[in-house]
Amino acid sequence: MFDFLSFWLEGRGPGGAQRYREIHHGLQKAADAGVPREEINRRFYRVYQGEAADEVAAAGQRWFTNRAADPDFFIHSTMRALHAHRAAGAQLVLVSGSFEPCLAPIARTVEARLILCTRPGTRGGRYTGHVPEPVIGDGKARAVRRLLDEHPGVRAEDCWAYGDHLSDLPMLRLVGHPVAVGDDPSLIAALAQRQPAEGTLA
Repeated sequence: MFDFLSFWLEGRGPGGAQRYREIHHGLQKAADAGVPREEINRRFYRVYQGEAADEVAAAGQRWFTNRAADPDFFIHSTMRALHAHRAAGAQLVLVSGSFEPCLAPIARTVEARLILCTRPGTRGGRYTGHVPEPVIGDGKARAVRRLLDEHPGVRAEDCWAYGDHLSDLPMLRLVGHPVAVGDDPSLIAALAQRQPAEGTLA
């Protein structure tokens, strides 16, 4: 999300890098003050108010092409896990607080069937700056629960989910196989309390 925002603003012309630093500082300050991640998510997307959605989508593809050239763009352990799931016949779903301009090219690359993400409102092809429902924290869990309700043949206990932040815990608790990605100690500790013990990907 933030890397794309930096890419987008810098591509808008002089002053883009400075504007990004100001936005990032403001959001980080709010997070440090205890503002919920759902609200941070809403504030983040206000930056795009008035921007043409198709232009942002095109920028998302350029951003991905640029960044994916780095062999470390994807977390290797996660990619191996996704490959194993696909090989076993699983359907992949991306669940993210990011938005489709960033996620669509990633979904194509990892062969994800669906994207459950934050969807900023649009009017006349332009972003309004309003977010009806951030897919963060409990929002991720609600999105996954709705998807499961739409597919009664899929059992939550058979599903795997991956998260890298404590706010992902509501979603992770829905499934039978939650996995922590990275080194968030709070998330790892929370999952370690669950029996049987679940995995962690570095």
